[in-house]
Amino acid sequence: MNEKIYKTMSRCAAGSIAAGIVVLVTGIATGVVMLVTGARLLKRKSEITF
Repeated sequence: MNEKIYKTMSRCAAGSIAAGIVVLVTGIATGVVMLVTGARLLKRKSEITF
């Protein structure tokens, strides 16, 4: 019985670590894209006319 619990716990832990890595990479990539887009908007704001 204890062995089954340990196997389940290790699978859950591995899944949580994998999900955390995916979320971390996605967050960093989104942040970089937002920084680049914001910099481009600031750089070209003088070209905008209303």
